[in-house]
Amino acid sequence: MTPTKENIIEALRTVYDPEIPVNIWDLGLIYDIVIHPDKIVITMTFTSPTCPMMEDLLNQVRDAVMTVSGGRDVIIDLVWDPPWDLSRMSDAARLELDLTEQGW
Repeated sequence: MTPTKENIIEALRTVYDPEIPVNIWDLGLIYDIVIHPDKIVITMTFTSPTCPMMEDLLNQVRDAVMTVSGGRDVIIDLVWDPPWDLSRMSDAARLELDLTEQGW
């Protein structure tokens, strides 16, 4: 199977932040997806550098993307710049969390 950004995004939508009932894609934690012939690189961040579940979530991201990787390695590039903020969230995530533009 040849992976596409669309099926990688679908896989990423199965991974949820345990403290927030929204998947990591809609939270805006994924900054970039690059598909190479031999690997897939996911550039992502967290809402906080002190996230206690960081290692577990990184493993969940890797495992989810592996299901659609077509045998490619999955590399997670964890970054802190630019820092995550509420504006990265999808409209669906804001609605799910009852955040309106006036509330943030």
